[in-house]
Amino acid sequence: MIKLLNGMVFSGRQAVYAGAVALAVTLGSGPAMAQDRVGDFALLDQDGKFHHMAWYDNNKAVAFLVQASNDAATQESLASFNALKEQYASQNIVFMMINPLGEARATVKADAERLGVDIPVLIDDAQVISEAMGIDKTGEAFVYDPKSFRVIYRGPADQSLADALAAVVADEAIANAVVATQGTPVSYQAHEQLAQAGVSYSKDVAPVLAENCATCHRDGGIAPFALNSHAMAQGWSPMIREVLMTKRMPPGQIDPHIGEFRNHYTLTPDEQQKVLHWIATGSEKDGDSDPLAELTWSQEKWAFGEPDLIIKVPPQSVPATGVLPYRDVVVPLEGLETDRWVRASQYVPGDRTVLHHTLNAFIVPGERPSQGLITRFSNPDQAYITPYIPGADPHVEEPNTGGLLKAGTSLALNLHYTTTGRETVDESEIGVWFYPEDQIPTERRLGDCACIFTPTWTDIPAYDPDFEQTAEVLITTDAEIMAFTPHMHFRGKRMEFDAHYPDGTVERLLNIAQYNYNWQMEYQLVEPKFVPAGTRVVVTGAFDNSEQNKANPDPSRVVPWGQQSWDEMFFGQVYWKEVKTGEEVSVN
Repeated sequence: MIKLLNGMVFSGRQAVYAGAVALAVTLGSGPAMAQDRVGDFALLDQDGKFHHMAWYDNNKAVAFLVQASNDAATQESLASFNALKEQYASQNIVFMMINPLGEARATVKADAERLGVDIPVLIDDAQVISEAMGIDKTGEAFVYDPKSFRVIYRGPADQSLADALAAVVADEAIANAVVATQGTPVSYQAHEQLAQAGVSYSKDVAPVLAENCATCHRDGGIAPFALNSHAMAQGWSPMIREVLMTKRMPPGQIDPHIGEFRNHYTLTPDEQQKVLHWIATGSEKDGDSDPLAELTWSQEKWAFGEPDLIIKVPPQSVPATGVLPYRDVVVPLEGLETDRWVRASQYVPGDRTVLHHTLNAFIVPGERPSQGLITRFSNPDQAYITPYIPGADPHVEEPNTGGLLKAGTSLALNLHYTTTGRETVDESEIGVWFYPEDQIPTERRLGDCACIFTPTWTDIPAYDPDFEQTAEVLITTDAEIMAFTPHMHFRGKRMEFDAHYPDGTVERLLNIAQYNYNWQMEYQLVEPKFVPAGTRVVVTGAFDNSEQNKANPDPSRVVPWGQQSWDEMFFGQVYWKEVKTGEEVSVN
């Protein structure tokens, strides 16, 4: 049994959660001493690369130098820190810097380049990691254990740090784990303001959870538990803290510094600070109402009302065990008596636990079938019907945009199932919504895939933690890019989309810094991005075939291209609209 500061008493499993809450209260309350448990965390560096501390748990320690741009204390400590890096980097010590001020990435990057630094600088945008570590000055060094998630040394980056690293390498206790240091003070104004004003569950925290979590974490949702009340949010608050600190949730997060997307799946620094401060102060409830308990969710299957056309996929029996080859199914579009312009579509899986993903193509009367089921737009007037991708939303065309679905068409589906230990039958349906018959959209959604297939695929070497491959799409007309979709398998690590313009300049359009096979989203720009004719969208994907990749089926294997999840794929889908200059769009 455990009693919290607010007098609440818990036992059993609740005591475990409550104990974690009590531990969270101590974090951020003052400078961290040696052996303080910070917890696992993840941050992006000055180049947008993702660094998750648990990934480094095959090393002895991670050494950090607290950095600020144009800072004298940082510069004074840098030479000795770099010298120790040269000495200990080959002895399983990882060297990084951390910017606790959340400075602009361009500023940090420019300062690192000015100083000739080739060390990752982790930028703590929300200041929550730095606060948990107890950082209170620049130029100070920290040694962090990526197995226990504890600070095991803090002090100057001089002989004291050298002695600490020598002890770590020798598996010995650090004699002087805390050494006084001089440096530029680091303040946490957001924390101070929140501590003074307080954080309201009903006004500050519940709206963030409702907007970013409750859609999946609800009764009947795809998440394993429901955040449908204050009691549930409080009970799960240690887990909420952990997934925010490691950027594991919300799912499908992208680099928030690159582009503006409707579905970026990230919390702002202000939102992170409020939620974590609320957890650290006991996750208390205020007011008479509970916004999470008052949320209501539609029980309707279809997102936009009853579809104009429902495509019923023939029932697919899925055995309890075994490896299943991809299935090809052709479904005539019965009920489509006249040509119609498609406005929206939705794939409703019959059993989402076994349906991994689908691809599709049209078989149009009088035309040769497509030579594959990858989404390519050889006919700009052809309709688009969304495939099934885990975590994807129903597809809605932009205003005045759509494609034609011709009467007599059949939909060719490529279905990928995985077994779960339970025999089942998947009876999926696809809903299609049309424009009114007298309304013809004049804009077209186009696109192509920067894909790698077997002729140009390079097998991924065994144990390689960061193997890159590259493909590209050439946009031959002036266009407005609208969205991107990545696809890799278990070893997928990151994917970047870069526009190489005809004038030789390069602009990053999307950075998926932490690719997750379970969440393959279509990332939609808030505003279309104009690119001139001749722009190449170069897509770079990296694969983690190391033992540190916990999802890796077999790091010792040289990985080929293949349809099954333990093999690999590389798709970098790009969607755009052609910018017309006085031309008319075909409507037939």
